[in-house]
Amino acid sequence: MNLSPRQKRFGLIAGGVLVLCVAAAFVLNAFNSNLVFFFTPTQVLNGEAPRNKTFRIGGMVKTGSLQRDGTSVSFVVTDTINDTRVHYSGLLPDLFKEGKGVVAQGKLDEQGVMTASEVLAKHDENYMPPEAQHALDKAAQARAAQSVKP
Repeated sequence: MNLSPRQKRFGLIAGGVLVLCVAAAFVLNAFNSNLVFFFTPTQVLNGEAPRNKTFRIGGMVKTGSLQRDGTSVSFVVTDTINDTRVHYSGLLPDLFKEGKGVVAQGKLDEQGVMTASEVLAKHDENYMPPEAQHALDKAAQARAAQSVKP
């Protein structure tokens, strides 16, 4: 079979497009599998958080909720409206404290408790992850609106 130069060029272009499409599919698949979404305790309670997939929960560590047992830690993350219990095994960041901002990454079990694989604390007094700050501001607005209603 003898192909014309035009057919050869078309074959090369089609092959190049096919290779680019396959490469893009691999990149998008890797990106999607490593994508971690952020949720507030209220969103977790409302069922918006995935049950079998890793996600992040953010808010404040509820005062009086911290329980330690060796390297295992249990605490409650709150957005001042709703709470979610978090279990973590490992060393906590030095800045981790009750009443301070926290972001925990992990999976939710059937009882609605998060088993965290990573816990992040804010790094100074002026910083909080934008998602966590937005969630706390939204919760404060909702709480203020509820207290105004007769």
